[in-house]
This record gives sequence, structure tokens and C-alpha cells, in this order.
Amino acid sequence: MKIMKSAEDYLEAMLMMREKHGYIRSIDIATELGVTKPSVSYATKRLREAGYISMAEDGHIMLNPSGLEIAERIYERHRVLTQLLTAIGVDQKTAREDACKIEHDLSVETFDAIKRYMNSHMCAEQPAQ
Repeated sequence: MKIMKSAEDYLEAMLMMREKHGYIRSIDIATELGVTKPSVSYATKRLREAGYISMAEDGHIMLNPSGLEIAERIYERHRVLTQLLTAIGVDQKTAREDACKIEHDLSVETFDAIKRYMNSHMCAEQPAQ
């Protein structure tokens, strides 16, 4: 099933919120993504209907396994691409913004090649102990 870029962004933001706070709240997602609370409500309704998230009685959002899988994949792409861009001299803020634009459209083959490249170069740059 192909998921829309905006849904990937929401799932990624949810994972980031969970890692940062230990819980996921709609208001935090709105702040992180710079969107309105009604936009978050609409998106969470769609994600819940698709089975990617569920809602706890206290209103907190929980990532279901399928949503977590997508969130982790997108977040990994974001981290690796940001690392690559900063390694080639792009400032951190621009690197994060550009990684967000690239992370959705990059093929698996190209991303895997970037990961291999980064792993081999990051290991080569580590000082021997």
C-alpha cells in the first residue's frame, strides 16, 4: 500500500514525539509540523482508519506496528540524509530541511547505497584506539 508523503511526515513526527516525550499528543504534532490542530485531527482520523495508529483513553496516540514500521523507515532516511548533507558541508538547518524533502522520493536502491557509503566513510573517519 502506497502511503502519502504527508502521512509519512505525521508518522515520523509521532515517532519523534514518542522518543522525545515518551508519549504522543496531537498538540505536539501540530507544533512540530507547523500545522493547525484541526489538520492534525483530520490526519489522525485517516491514519487511525488505515490502521497505522490508535488512540488511548487519555487521548494519547499510539503507533501500531504498521505505522511504526513506516515511521522508523522515514526517520532513518531523515537521519542518514541529514548526516550525508552535513558531511559534504551543508549547514545543519538546511541539511534537515533538504533531507525532509528527499526522504520520501528516494528509491530503496539509492538509499541503501547512501547508507553503505556513509557506513564505510564514517568507519574510515573514526580514529583508531
